[in-house]
Amino acid sequence: MLGEGRDSHQTKAGELAQGEAVTIGADDLAHETFTTMAQRKVRRLLAIDGHRLVGMVARADVARSLPAPPGR
Repeated sequence: MLGEGRDSHQTKAGELAQGEAVTIGADDLAHETFTTMAQRKVRRLLAIDGHRLVGMVARADVARSLPAPPGR
């Protein structure tokens, strides 16, 4: 586990982070968001507006926003 053996009262969040944060612009389209997730192999993206964090988008959020494939 990521935090195994660490003191939760002393360990900072940045010490638990893995790799680089992947972000999308707040105005990016849903298909661009899904493409970024697939290319970067992540399930969640931080949404930013300029340098301001405005939220987090999960793969399920993107899936709900897109139309169902034909035949479903």
